[in-house]
Amino acid sequence: MAYDLDFERPLADIEKRISQLQKRGERMRPDERAQVAELQQELARRTKELYAALTPWQRVQVARFRDRPYTNDYIKRMCDEYFELRGDRRFADDRAIQGGVASIGGQTVVLMGHQKGRDLKEREECNFGMAHPEGYRKALRLFRYAERFHLPVITLIDTTGAYPGLGDEERGISQAIAENLLVMAGLRTPIICIVIGEGGSGGALGIGVGDKVLMLENAVYTVAAPEAAASIIWRDNAFAPDAAQAMKITAPELLELGVVDSIIPEPVGGAHRDYQAAAESVKAAILRELADLKRLSTDALLDHRYQRFRVIGLQGITEVVGAAQK
Repeated sequence: MAYDLDFERPLADIEKRISQLQKRGERMRPDERAQVAELQQELARRTKELYAALTPWQRVQVARFRDRPYTNDYIKRMCDEYFELRGDRRFADDRAIQGGVASIGGQTVVLMGHQKGRDLKEREECNFGMAHPEGYRKALRLFRYAERFHLPVITLIDTTGAYPGLGDEERGISQAIAENLLVMAGLRTPIICIVIGEGGSGGALGIGVGDKVLMLENAVYTVAAPEAAASIIWRDNAFAPDAAQAMKITAPELLELGVVDSIIPEPVGGAHRDYQAAAESVKAAILRELADLKRLSTDALLDHRYQRFRVIGLQGITEVVGAAQK
């Protein structure tokens, strides 16, 4: 897989040198084979160093990268079995949110997530991962199904936001998201939410209220895209990198603020470098968190969920008050 991101250009140069030597095939001399091995070691080392020190804006680029695994890629690699459920029973089937009943590590769950689409045809079908009201109502239907049959809910979040079209407003996009927030807050079954790419605005929150909220290492979670924030604050989206820095949207920053509960490590160079390794990390995190949540009674689970969201932001407020008092 090519190193196509802007900040990966030094890595792309090394990869190009390796490729040029490997084109010689069986004609490579022993010294050239040794050079390829050295370059591969250097590429691995520099990739690890680069990804260990990504800026928030660089993480945004990784989270949005076209080759990053999407919900269906995780489903194929995590699930022993999967049966998709379609439609919201009211209007249509929104392909931007897909889900159904799945078996993960021998545990039956209801699994759903945003799907952006891999090629142009699929992206148009999935509306680039920007869900319509019927997508959130389908998710609501699956939440109710999970509660009825006492199945844990797993959501995979990866969207720039809900689609802001006129038809969506007419069909009640804000109401659909708000209803999901209300229902998820009181759903009597464990819920685990995982930001696998870009968690944007209400589109992410519509399937993002859970007992545990996790993030992949290079995912981002934000109330607005950095470009939008830059346009509002500086009247110029060229300041998007500055906005990304100021907004604290990366996994380590959100873990410190208590917005997410833990970070799922990715393969060196990002999840797009090794889909299977990324899926195995997500699967392990799901099974670990489910084991903890299943120890709680239903009432204790709901109380834990309530308290989890009540304390978000208290640390920041305490720090501000402390600084003001000084």
